[in-house]
Amino acid sequence: MSQTSVWNAMARTIPDMNTVALAVTDGMLHFELSVAYEVFSTDMTDVVDPWYSAVVCGPAPVRFGRFLIEPDHGLDHLSTAHTVIVPGWADINEDPPTDLVDAVRAAHEAGARVASLCTGAFVLAAAGLLDGRRATTHWAHARALAARYPQVTVDPDVLYVDNGSVLSSAGKAAAMDLCLHLVRLDHGSSIANSIARRLVVPPHRDGGQAQFVTTPAPAPKNHPLAELLPWAIERLDQPLTVEDLARQARMSSRSLSRHFRSVTGTTPLQWLLTQRILHAQELLETTDSGIETIAAATGMGTGASLRRHFHRTVGVPPDAYRRTFRSKACSAGPV
Repeated sequence: MSQTSVWNAMARTIPDMNTVALAVTDGMLHFELSVAYEVFSTDMTDVVDPWYSAVVCGPAPVRFGRFLIEPDHGLDHLSTAHTVIVPGWADINEDPPTDLVDAVRAAHEAGARVASLCTGAFVLAAAGLLDGRRATTHWAHARALAARYPQVTVDPDVLYVDNGSVLSSAGKAAAMDLCLHLVRLDHGSSIANSIARRLVVPPHRDGGQAQFVTTPAPAPKNHPLAELLPWAIERLDQPLTVEDLARQARMSSRSLSRHFRSVTGTTPLQWLLTQRILHAQELLETTDSGIETIAAATGMGTGASLRRHFHRTVGVPPDAYRRTFRSKACSAGPV
């Protein structure tokens, strides 16, 4: 989570956050549209109320392969939304339609937060929203994006990039990661985790995680760390080392590091730190426990250590995070 995004989220109020517009036109990818529609249009008011109000904006009708859909509004309606989602653009060799590009640019100028999914980054780049910014797209099309828009810093090795008011994701599953990231920014990690459980998807994959270009993501319970990861998460209050993890996994430290890079896209210690920060976020949102207590519960040792790692990773101090993202339904209790 970037510092810019956290402070932007802190400045928002719930009524301002709940309008999400999906910008569509002929020739877009239906998978990414479906992902965003599932996250933002499904009634989740039993989890948090108010939830998002999602609308589809585009010319009528819009063709997605063999499917036709009738948008709720025209593209000019994008400027009324707080968040605009641009799904994948199917034919990257063709320039996206001018009316779509102009509408997305106008929405951003009106103050909307704009996010692209997969090759939707080509639309944002055509609108000039990625100029001078870091962005990503599906790894197979990253070189084409960089060649066509040299003013964009294209990073092909991450799941998503958060620039505050402009965000972009890699392909397919990374679209879900970015959508859940938006939920996390608006409502906190506890709510985002609840939504992820409803959708039966991983609750958090950091944007900096690799896209797994050469190695497909492993099926659940079908990779060398399938038993180790839950074991470690249950013991975050303990001072786990790489040697501890390797011993539990019955492999050498070198083999463990190799498998961690393959499965999680990062190192064992960095993965552990990420899990500790995530657990700290949840405790800050859902309990009244003090910083020292949370530091002990997350294996950070001391409050000073927690504050240092938390601020560096999340972008704000733990106390500021608690004030911003504390769930309305918080039920205070001991850790």
